[in-house]
Amino acid sequence: MPGPRPTPTAILQARGSWRAKTRAGEPKPMDAFPSAPKWLDKAGKDAYRQVVKMLTAMNVGKAPDANAVARYARLWVRWRQADTFIQKYGESYPLYDKNGKPKCFMPFPQVAIINKLSILLLRLEQEFGMTPAARTRIQVDVPESTQPEGKGRFFTKAG
Repeated sequence: MPGPRPTPTAILQARGSWRAKTRAGEPKPMDAFPSAPKWLDKAGKDAYRQVVKMLTAMNVGKAPDANAVARYARLWVRWRQADTFIQKYGESYPLYDKNGKPKCFMPFPQVAIINKLSILLLRLEQEFGMTPAARTRIQVDVPESTQPEGKGRFFTKAG
């Protein structure tokens, strides 16, 4: 379909949009994220658990989002591997001519990898509200505090 992607109903509700009320019959996914997929390696599973913990605390994401979170975790691990390589070897290497003198410098393939992965990671982070700008578009109802404010918090009524 042409045009921008539809905003999820949960996000429309969090924003207080009237459009959220016009979407009847939308599926309601289960609340809990499943455990990390078996195909993720140890680092990927650690990243998956960390992201799920963060999203659960923000009350964002549901079980159907687990595949997107798993992809994010795998991309994150690959990004970290490329970043570690660049930290160790730098971003470029010299190319030598026939006489053994450097003629130019070429970027390592990891530089392109890290740049592409950064874009993909940012897109997924924006989908889940994991960037400051993305969080400004989501409003969550905060429960009212039962604690009195001001000086009244130091005094209690005896019954």
